[in-house]
Amino acid sequence: MEIRGALARLRRTTGLPVAFGGLVEPGRRQVRISELSGTATPALSSLAVTPGNGLGGKAVALARPCAVTDYSVSRQISHEYDAPVAAEGLRSVVAVPVVVRRRVRAVLYGALRTARPLGDRTLGEAVQVARDVEQALLVREEAAELLAAADPAPEPGAGPWREPGAGARRERVREAHAALRALAPRIADPALRAELLDACALLTARETPSGAVRLAPREVDVLACVAAGATNGAAAARLGLTAETVKAYLRSAMRKLGAGTRGEAVVAARRAGWLP
Repeated sequence: MEIRGALARLRRTTGLPVAFGGLVEPGRRQVRISELSGTATPALSSLAVTPGNGLGGKAVALARPCAVTDYSVSRQISHEYDAPVAAEGLRSVVAVPVVVRRRVRAVLYGALRTARPLGDRTLGEAVQVARDVEQALLVREEAAELLAAADPAPEPGAGPWREPGAGARRERVREAHAALRALAPRIADPALRAELLDACALLTARETPSGAVRLAPREVDVLACVAAGATNGAAAARLGLTAETVKAYLRSAMRKLGAGTRGEAVVAARRAGWLP
């Protein structure tokens, strides 16, 4: 899903008429072209690109963007994939790797059907789209890791916080909840952001009672940080806000919850189902 949306953005921001790309296949050192945008033929569909071969393979091997002005005659790349590239009529091509945790996870391509240099602005826009995909993939991985680490996994017949190790497990859940709430606002993709917030809701393990106080998303974010032991300054750094803004959200949440202190606000928010 990230690749498909990225290709649409790449075409829109760069003005390149053709874009295609795919993920590195799990357990294999090759990129499978799985998404096409603006193509006229299926020639590139399902093409397997191995590291070092062609333009995309060079981008994978070097873990940096690569571009050619005229693909079929370029001396900068090998030519294993000339046939499908020619069948699509592509000449000027840029390939940008998506690198997550120092590992290439995907490659995005943009192309013209004429042979002319791709300017710095076009290359810069293509790189920015790849960085957005990197961020989305990283956040998805971080969210999965946080959820896995926080999984209560209670013993049969035991309440979730009453079996051995419940105290430490409860704190892991609370830390994971705070981290997920802090990650969500960084995501531009509405679907992925909603997915992370749904994961947060799973960690609270209860529905907010009907008629209960309603908190704004940022008020919950601040309370989650406070519950994890963060100071106002630390919460501000984590959430990308100013300390004064954090204080304002905290005061608003305390007023809605009828709490006189930060600690009382956290307890009230937990009772209402806003925090784990």
